[in-house]
Formats: sequence, C-alpha cells, structure tokens
Amino acid sequence: MTPSEAKRLSGKTAIVTGAGSRAEGIGNGRAASILLARHGARVALLDVVRGWAEATARMIEAERGECCIIEADVSNPAACAAAVAETAGRWGRLDILVNNVGIAGPPGTAVEVDPEAWDQAMRVNVASMMLMAKHAIPEMRKLGAGAIVNIASVAGLTGGHPNLLYATSKGAIVQLTRAMAAQHGAEGIRVNCIAPGMVYTPMVYARGMSPELREARRRRSLLQTEGTGWDVGNGVIYLVSDEARWVTGVVLPIDAGATAAAGGLPGAAR
Repeated sequence: MTPSEAKRLSGKTAIVTGAGSRAEGIGNGRAASILLARHGARVALLDVVRGWAEATARMIEAERGECCIIEADVSNPAACAAAVAETAGRWGRLDILVNNVGIAGPPGTAVEVDPEAWDQAMRVNVASMMLMAKHAIPEMRKLGAGAIVNIASVAGLTGGHPNLLYATSKGAIVQLTRAMAAQHGAEGIRVNCIAPGMVYTPMVYARGMSPELREARRRRSLLQTEGTGWDVGNGVIYLVSDEARWVTGVVLPIDAGATAAAGGLPGAAR
C-alpha cells in the first residue's frame, strides 16, 4: 500500500454503528472502523456499550488514527440525532455512514416467533439505519456528496434461514438501500449495501460453534475459504471511496460465492 492509497479518505469523517464487539476479535464494524481510519478518515465509533468500542479505539490509536467513542442506542431517535450532531460538531462535516448494527433477533417461524421481540429486533436491525440516515443525510447535503453503506446478510437474499426475523430484517435492508439510493442520488449521496456470507466474527463464535459446524460453513462456498470481518471491511472501503464514485444502489455479496452456488456446485450429488 502506497502512502497515497493509505490516505485516500484523508479529510473525511465517518460514523460506524456497532463499531465495537462483545467479544475479542475482529467483527465487521471493528474492521470497517480500523480500515477507515487507516485510510485517513476520522471515525466516530458508535456502540450501545462504550466498553465494546474501547478496544476498537485502542487499535486505531495504535496506528495513529483519529477517532472518538459515542455511546448510543441507535434504535433511539434522540440518540441518533445526538450522535450525528456530536460527530459533525467535533470535525465540522460528515461524509460517510456505515450502518453496521444488527442482532440475531428472536428465533422461530411465523408461528413460533414472539411478536414483541420481533418488533424490537426490527427496530434495531432496520429502523436504526433509517434513523441514522435521517440525521446523517442533511450533513451530507451540506457537502453535496456522501456515502452510506448498509450491512445486511446473504440471508436477506436467499431466504433460507431458520429464523423468520433475521432473514426478513436483512431483506428489508436490501430494499431500504435501493430506495434510499434512488431518493438521494441526485444529491450526490451514494447508498450501497454489503451482504456478508458466513464470516467468522466475534458475534458468531461468542454464541459457541463446534469445529464441525465451522468446517461445514467454510465448505458451503465456491472458494472453500473462511471469511473474516476484514473481508467485509475492505468492501466498505471500496464503496465509500472515490473509486466507487459511479456505484450506488448496489447489493454486494461478500460470501466467497455462496449465493452463486445456492443451486449446488457443478457435478455435486443431489
């Protein structure tokens, strides 16, 4: 990486929601935050528990990056407004929003799922992205440009998930992205979506996973390799950079080809 490449986001300001982690390791939000700072952006690290974002901040500061931590529940409208105002007030602008917050939500089919838990999970997974964009977009309008990346999941593309809430909420993010891209493109604000596959992140292994299941997940893709938060983070860097200036409304699966292989691998027994 050349010095010019390393600082291609120099002077820009970003917000990443879910920038921390409940467990050690590199999740999607932590990776995106570190890479944004590494490329020169000033990064506001949002998380519902300040302690979860502190390790992310230490990693950024160890590389002499610039960041701040904002404790915020992004399912709360007032918290979203305050987080955007604090970021813009600190650095004078807002160029980038990475809507990364997401939870697994309640289990079950339509028959089994708890309706109250459903409503809360939809608020965290979907409404939070609308709320953050509601306050971020006016700041981007002042610049005549901006980039938003919403993190969904391949579960929102295929529907093959045992829990109705998770697949439904991730599918909603896909359509939210397309609608926002259409509504704000003329303002110079690009809105794109990343649909990660079965990456191995702290959110996954904190719930416990047997070596056998981990191996089975790895083999469910064309590349037969395991993904990490860094793979998703690098996708974020592309989508917010000037290299993607002509890219909006895109849903980018980062899944080692798992969705392309959804119908089965060539020559595989059926």
